[in-house]
Amino acid sequence: MSTAISIRVSEEIASKLAEISRETERSKSFHVQKALDAYLADLADLQVAYDRLHDTADQVVSLEDMRKDLEL
Repeated sequence: MSTAISIRVSEEIASKLAEISRETERSKSFHVQKALDAYLADLADLQVAYDRLHDTADQVVSLEDMRKDLEL
């Protein structure tokens, strides 16, 4: 099931979105949904990285040790 939402964007973004929609023969909604999917996935990845960075129990591996483990 899908839900309709309303957003406001700058004229520049609206113009670019319309152009991309014409070029790809896909709807503006399709492109906005794909962009939001990508943004939310990136945001989730960023949160995982942030949490690991601040987790004092998470082991830190030096570049030298990593190279040895990978036999580089």
